[in-house]
Amino acid sequence: MTIPVLICDDSALARKQMARTLPKDWDIEVTFATNGAEGLDAIRAGKGEIVFLDLNMPVMDGYEVLQTVQQQDLPALIIVVSGDIQIKAHERVKALGALDFIQKPVSADAISHILQEYGILTLTQGASADMHPMMEVDLRDACQEIANVAMGRAADLLAKLLDVFVVLPIPNVNVLEVSELTMALKATEESSTISALCQGFIGAGVAGEALLLFHDASFEDMAKLMNLSSEDETEVLIDTGNVLIGAFLSGISEQLDMKFSQSHPVVLGRHCTVNDLIHASSDKWRRTLAMEINYRIEDYNIQCDLLLLFTEDSIPTLNFKLGYLLD
Repeated sequence: MTIPVLICDDSALARKQMARTLPKDWDIEVTFATNGAEGLDAIRAGKGEIVFLDLNMPVMDGYEVLQTVQQQDLPALIIVVSGDIQIKAHERVKALGALDFIQKPVSADAISHILQEYGILTLTQGASADMHPMMEVDLRDACQEIANVAMGRAADLLAKLLDVFVVLPIPNVNVLEVSELTMALKATEESSTISALCQGFIGAGVAGEALLLFHDASFEDMAKLMNLSSEDETEVLIDTGNVLIGAFLSGISEQLDMKFSQSHPVVLGRHCTVNDLIHASSDKWRRTLAMEINYRIEDYNIQCDLLLLFTEDSIPTLNFKLGYLLD
């Protein structure tokens, strides 16, 4: 009997990777959804007896889907597949009725093991999963999913070090001209001042800069969590940058199978506006591939923006590396 399987993820790359890792002899019909609201519609239509669910999505996220399925007692066995690997994320999805949790990027062995463990994998000789027409994946979408996984690695490290829960957004990825980057940075400004850290990175055919924009109102709470004095702002800034930038770059290097060397972190500005920062630094940036992540720590007044700015010359190498993930 053919089983209706739903893959619910806003990333075309993630949906493609997930579909490819499902057992080939599993008699299933696969439906795709790009956000939680679409996913719930599919479940209600009987297209999601087994659901592979992402957490960070627009319109309705994975937590809201789990909550709705639980409240309305909808017929779906849900396996969360996410780049957010924080222990508290695991605990929360289990409490909301998720069957299990698989970290991104997914592997066929991990999927097969979980399906067998719960007795929901029945292989049929000659059966072949109906994957529907496979979706096209563009550079921006692929980079967004790479950033999503790297973001989760960085958040997990920060969460473990500080014993907190880091609230994760949907990464914002765009190829920008300098004027557009200027507008993007200004969009992060909420009439507050920031302190900024910059760290260069380089790999084979790839180079860029990581910027950490730390909201000044966040220093007091972050210093307490780090057991530092509220006067040690430079140390707070550098320590936060070391964790987030180092873990994020490590997450990207693992996925793209390439190594990065990092320069020493440099404090770009203290208690300045984003406008001041742009004015001082925009000479260095031309056309760039920008990954932007806004990290917030739950129950604390802590917020910072991490931007990875890849040089225009890096884009062909990134395209080449991403090709291996897409094929």
